[in-house]
Amino acid sequence: MEGVEQIGTHFRNSRRPMAPGRCQTTSAGICSGQHTQIREPRKRAMSLPPLSDTPPVTSPALPPVAISRHALVFTGSGSEYFRIWIVNLLLMFLTLGLYYPWARVRKLQYFYRNTQVAGHALDFHGDPKQMLRGFLLMVVFLGLYNWAGNVSPVAYGVATLAFVLLWPALMRASLIYRLGHTSWRGLRFQFHGSLKGAYLVIGKPLAAMAALGTLGVALLATDAVLTKLLGGLCLLGVYGAAPYAYYCLKRYQHDHYGFASLQTHWRATFSDVFKVFMRTGIVSLGTLLAIVVVGGVLAGGALLGGAESGGAAAAKRLLPLLVVAIFLAQFVPVPFFQTLMQNLLWNETGSRWVRFKSHLRFGALFRRTVLNWVLTVLTLGLYWPFAQIALARLKLEAITVHLRMDPDTLTAQLQSGRPDAAGDAALDLAGFDIGL
Repeated sequence: MEGVEQIGTHFRNSRRPMAPGRCQTTSAGICSGQHTQIREPRKRAMSLPPLSDTPPVTSPALPPVAISRHALVFTGSGSEYFRIWIVNLLLMFLTLGLYYPWARVRKLQYFYRNTQVAGHALDFHGDPKQMLRGFLLMVVFLGLYNWAGNVSPVAYGVATLAFVLLWPALMRASLIYRLGHTSWRGLRFQFHGSLKGAYLVIGKPLAAMAALGTLGVALLATDAVLTKLLGGLCLLGVYGAAPYAYYCLKRYQHDHYGFASLQTHWRATFSDVFKVFMRTGIVSLGTLLAIVVVGGVLAGGALLGGAESGGAAAAKRLLPLLVVAIFLAQFVPVPFFQTLMQNLLWNETGSRWVRFKSHLRFGALFRRTVLNWVLTVLTLGLYWPFAQIALARLKLEAITVHLRMDPDTLTAQLQSGRPDAAGDAALDLAGFDIGL
């Protein structure tokens, strides 16, 4: 007891704290150790935590920061892009398509450099010579794929399997190259998806669809009615698996976009994507039903009017109706799907520092789609570059970027963080930009 009292007196009289990490606990539960004086740390000005999507557990709580909103601005002009488009078209014709990588770089540079985020434009730094290798590879591969389809169903199945095995790697290489050669305010974008992840996330649904498709084609080539019916069911299964394959593709893409030390995440579920496909299917059926009803009435009138002059006159009257029906079948479902999917993709994409909001409207996209097609047909295709500019402006300016800090502060902290390695990663698989 006397020893315990001495220790207690010693602790009461001591004004110096004990150094952390040098305390040892005795069997009596008393902490003993060497007493050293600790210099009081200097007070530092409050600073934001490091810009990372996976902050350490010990990082301080985020201070209240006002969210700044920056709508995307597209400054492209139809007349400017028309000159680029017509030159690209002419040179591709003269070079039998070999000018395509240079044409693509010129197009991407024009669209990127006219897309402004928070007052600063994007830029594309791709090398056409590198992209030419990927272009030639895809031309050879697609040529062999089409040739196999004309040889036999077995050869077509083997080519389809090869395509499925290569597709995830090619898609990942394309994303690495495209984002690694895209910059904003001097910082390169990145894609962090792994090759293993590409095959696990995308390869499985593609393999299932390829297996069903190959089996369906083989069964349809037989003479038995039952096997033909089974082949048709297999092909229907391919279409039924499309929503899940699309979900896996977009999850892999939007979960791995990077900008310096930031990385995005996609919060959407398969149920969200499936609802978009279901709603689009209902709209497609309604549009098809309306076209059949109206077309039937008009076709009946055309047939009655042309009965007196013969079948040739009736066929001439039905042909314009058929063309109009084909266009109308695309005017409604396609803009409807694009509207819902763009809003879903970008509203659910972001990180703790940046988020995106898309407010694209179906009515505006529907009117623009109809106007673009009508003017393109009336001008024999010359309105096409103007249509692309108008469509890009409508879709891009519907997106708003939400930042939790000032853009200048954001880029300054990102530039002082880890170095950008996207360019080195892209060089390993350079040239495989296939337009994703």
